Amino acid sequence: MKIEWTEPARLDLKSIRDYIRRDSEYYANRLVERIIEAVESLEKFPEVGRSVPEAEEENIRELLFYNYRIMYRVETERILILTIIHGARDLSQKKPKPWDVV
Repeated sequence: MKIEWTEPARLDLKSIRDYIRRDSEYYANRLVERIIEAVESLEKFPEVGRSVPEAEEENIRELLFYNYRIMYRVETERILILTIIHGARDLSQKKPKPWDVV
């Protein structure tokens, strides 16, 4: 399967890097590298993540990575990375939902 990143997911990754970079450029870059590695593992194991409880759709899944939720949609030919959010954020108040955008 092919992995594709949505623009919101790319912006999320950049925001995470920029936030952590304020304290340490090394750790910011390292975390981003590890997030990308986790996402790339989905090529072989797209069902490894759990279903997103808020989404109520089986094909909307997430990897839990440290304090982050990497949300993605499993499609026939691709895995679409939807968003990367901190686990402490209240997703119920977020409009629009990450899985509604694309």
